[in-house]
This record gives sequence, structure tokens and C-alpha cells, in this order.
Amino acid sequence: MFNNKHQGQRPGASSSIRRNDNHGRGKRIATHKRPSQGARRGFAPATIHASKFIKKAEPLREEAPYMPVHQFKDFAVRDEIKNNVIRKGYITPTPIQDQTIPLVLEGHDVVGIANTGTGKTAAFLIPLLHKILNNPKEKILVVAPTRELADQINAEFITFRGALRIYSVVCVGGASIGNQISNIKRGSNLIVGTPGRLKDLTERGALKLGDFRTIVLDEADRMLDMGFVKDMRAIMARMSPERQTLLFSATITSEIDGLIKEFQKDPIRISVKNGETSQNVDQDIVKIPQGQAKFEVLHRLLCTTEFSKVLIFGRTKYGVEKLSKALVQKGLKSESIHGNKTQNNRQRALTLFKESRIQILVATDVAARGLDIPNVSHVINYDAPATYEDYVHRIGRTGRGDKTGKALTFID
Repeated sequence: MFNNKHQGQRPGASSSIRRNDNHGRGKRIATHKRPSQGARRGFAPATIHASKFIKKAEPLREEAPYMPVHQFKDFAVRDEIKNNVIRKGYITPTPIQDQTIPLVLEGHDVVGIANTGTGKTAAFLIPLLHKILNNPKEKILVVAPTRELADQINAEFITFRGALRIYSVVCVGGASIGNQISNIKRGSNLIVGTPGRLKDLTERGALKLGDFRTIVLDEADRMLDMGFVKDMRAIMARMSPERQTLLFSATITSEIDGLIKEFQKDPIRISVKNGETSQNVDQDIVKIPQGQAKFEVLHRLLCTTEFSKVLIFGRTKYGVEKLSKALVQKGLKSESIHGNKTQNNRQRALTLFKESRIQILVATDVAARGLDIPNVSHVINYDAPATYEDYVHRIGRTGRGDKTGKALTFID
């Protein structure tokens, strides 16, 4: 998320409230690594040309900043929430927050089209907290594609909640479903979870979705990419038809447009886009010289001082685990995140990396979306991404806010 003590908008960004019919398919170019949506329907995937991975970071230009309509103190939310928000250092809202918060407070269905790091989590949590305070029986469901993002959303909710007696439960795979059921029974206003686990809890009768009058679908495009569309439909089918539905996505594809029409009623679209890839990220490729091992090239890079906090993306769970262990054997501080690890181990690895207690985090694409990790110096695509959209999200973990980062893609 941008630092809300400032204007919160990168130079050159645009924002608008409009209908966006650009489906953005032209940039989704798959490799042979993981099938894209098209490939899953039987189309042969193409290859991302190496030139797409090369781009110099643009110098920060002094341009007219986004001029917000509101300050956080101006929003029509309860004073208890305002105090918690301001205590966190938020003064001026980012564009997505400035435009979305009033619409959510008014009860509209909203489609938020925004790059990662634009502050969209606060854009829905702040008005929904107000909704809960006004009606203590209010129940809200937030659906996220990964366990890490669900945990991050809940952590931000707890910050905004402060000492208010409002409770939440995180419901994700890899953690005890029994504990989650017990926590739900105790009574919570906010449930944050991944589609598969939420569907499982619903089928067991532990989660009664008819009681929920608000649902947030966060990173909807990622949920589609991960094959969660059936789970999403199963969840929505059990929701009350009289509900408020908020959907956030980095891209609008024909599939997302279909879900918007299926799930929402007359939604208002907020578009806050900063371009394809971050202007703050210096992008380049690493060609493996003939006769040299790919791992040894990586190891030499990681031993240089500028590679201080490095997120490495691999293609498979097995490959990620193997690479992380090999780096540890070389004396480097590394951990891994992938779908075969327990939730506790994934959270532990992420915490160590966020706190800079390890130099390297090796991950599958579960870490490519939505995670706010401070001061990542480099993103390395050890294995090429499956689509250009995946590439954009991977490298979005560096160069956040007003910082400059570097992204390197290995080319065999």
C-alpha cells in the first residue's frame, strides 16, 4: 500500500469512475510452463518474448499529483474508526480509497480495477467497519485467492478495528478446520477466507452464508486463474440476493465481466491504473552462458551486496522447495512458500522475510498477488511466468510506493 501520509499516487497514474471494456487480453501471453485460461480450453499457449522482460525504471517526475476530494477525517464513518485510521498515519486517501469509500458507505455494488499496492484493502475495510458498528449483527464475507492475502487482510482489519469489540475469523486451507468452526460459532462479524475452505465450511453447515449481507471478492482475476470459479459460484448461490457485492481485480477480462454481470447489481466501476508494469521497477533478463549452471549464476548474484532482500519465483512446489534448500546449503538465509507447506510454516516464512530476518524468499505464484512486503530489493523470475499478467504481478512486489526496485528474468 502507498504511504497515506503522502498523496498515494505514483506519477503518471490515472484514475476514473467509468465503464472499462478493455479486456486486456493482448498482453496475456503464456509460456509452456503453466496453462493459461486459453490453454485450459485446449488452445496451444504461446511464448513471452524476452523483450517483454526488459524495461528501464522511469525517473520519478514531478507531475501534478492526484487531488483527492476527501481527507480521511472527512469520510462519513464513526469517529472510533477515524481515530484508528489516523493513528495508523493515514491522512490523505489514495485514489481508490478516495473514490470507493463513499460508494461503499452509500450501499452501492462496486467494481474496483486497480494495480497492486494502491490501497484497495483499506478502501473496503474502512466503510465495512462502519457498517458493522452501525449494526452489530452485520456479517461480512471477504474472499481472497491465497492464504497469505487472507491473513494480510485480517491483519489490516485488526489494525483499523483497534480496541473495538469486533471480531474476525480467517478460514483457509492448511490450518485446522476444527478451530475455524469453533471460532465461527463464537460469533464474528467478519470472515476472511479462501474459496475452497469457505465452500467446505458451508457444506458442513458451519458457515451459513444466508446470514451475510455483504461480500468482497478480492483479486477476482487471480481466483479465476487458480480455478476457483466453481467455488465462487457455489458461495454466491448461497448468499442472500439482497446483498452488497464488492469486486476488486487488477484486470478486466471477458470472464471477469461475466462474473460482474452474474454477481452484481448495477455496479459502479472505479478504475485506478498505473500502466502495465510499475514505473519504479528496473527490468532486465539474465541469459545463462553456455556451459554454466543456472543455479550457480543465481548464487553469484545473491552473494553481491545489492541483493539485500530478494523474492525468487519458481514454477512448481517441488522446484521451489529444492531451490530454497540448495541456497541454504550454500550458506544463504532462505525460506520457501508454496501450496504443500502448512499455513503456520508459510506464515512463519513470510514473517521472517517481511522483518528482513532472512535474505531470500523462494515462492510459487501464491506470493505474486496482493502481498505488501516492505523493501524488496529484487524480484527474480528463476522460472519464467506462465502469462505476462503473472509477470506484472510478480514484479509488483518490488518498487512499491516511491521506491525503486529491480526485476530479473532468467532466460535459458
